[in-house]
Amino acid sequence: MSKNIIIKPIISEKSEKLTEKRNQYAFIVDKGANKIEIKKAIEKMFTTNVLEVNTVVMPAKAKSRNTRSGVIRGSVSAYKKAYVTLADGEELDIYGASEE
Repeated sequence: MSKNIIIKPIISEKSEKLTEKRNQYAFIVDKGANKIEIKKAIEKMFTTNVLEVNTVVMPAKAKSRNTRSGVIRGSVSAYKKAYVTLADGEELDIYGASEE
């Protein structure tokens, strides 16, 4: 695969609740990747069984901030999220081996 499909995991309160209740994990993925490529990349990276992949494209947001020289306007880029559902009894170690 020539492109990096999985960019980074999303670690938030919502994603933690999804992990506990539905065994789903959230990732920021490449905007051009489809569900099949995402499934293969997750299975290869974590050696696990993926049941399904749901994707959503988050739109760009306009942002502005006040500075001494005036208001600076810009935007936060659009990105794609993937919600990956794993088989029962399986889990991903997205935090690394940080057990003490």
